[in-house]
Amino acid sequence: MPEVRERVRREVVSYVRRSARMNTSQQRAWDAHADDWVVRVPPRDTSTSIAADAAVDFDAVFGRRAPRVVEIGPGRGESLAALAAAHPEVDVVAFEVFEPAAASILSRLARAGVGNVRVLVANGAEGLERLFGPGEVAELWTFFPDPWHKARHHKRRLVSPEFAALAASRLAPGGLWRLATDWDDYAEWMRETLDACPGLTNVHGGWAPRWADRPLTKYEQRGLAAGRRIHDLTYTRVEGAAA
Repeated sequence: MPEVRERVRREVVSYVRRSARMNTSQQRAWDAHADDWVVRVPPRDTSTSIAADAAVDFDAVFGRRAPRVVEIGPGRGESLAALAAAHPEVDVVAFEVFEPAAASILSRLARAGVGNVRVLVANGAEGLERLFGPGEVAELWTFFPDPWHKARHHKRRLVSPEFAALAASRLAPGGLWRLATDWDDYAEWMRETLDACPGLTNVHGGWAPRWADRPLTKYEQRGLAAGRRIHDLTYTRVEGAAA
């Protein structure tokens, strides 16, 4: 009788799984820097999932104790490298699910001489839940997440009531969640969802001014050139909110 393999259940995630094929320069960057800057964690079932019992000692990983920032979905790292370079006093943990993009991040970090970033090729929502305890994150960055335009795909949007509650629990009291999108409907969705989260408060009471430290990336420039408006939002963990 042929062996019957158990089918891996595909959970709903906020990204599309793509090819892990790297170009020559990406492979070179990966080979040169992955051992130093990529943090590997045991997977649960799929390659980007994280085992329930996974743990990372980030103080040991960075070799110091500093305010910790988490970025989910930095893409090729254009803003990540610039922000980390501008803020050497913090340590940034970046979750990027695509290895070629992660390799591009390593290349940017190396060119910029940035050493306060570590990259995990893993689901950022799972990473935030499983690798960080309550109140351990000074800031959370989610810039230009996939808007998932079709109504039937809205369940895949990263920003949801469940993720908002998780983010509120992981932020330190007074910690900040910075968001940006160039899609009006997703911006409204974000604002309505996060305004309703009891653990968060809207710092500006509405749309936030553009964060001056966030660089204008090529992706953002394309959105502006297409006539789309950039919406920024900033939320803070409510003092005394349950973790």
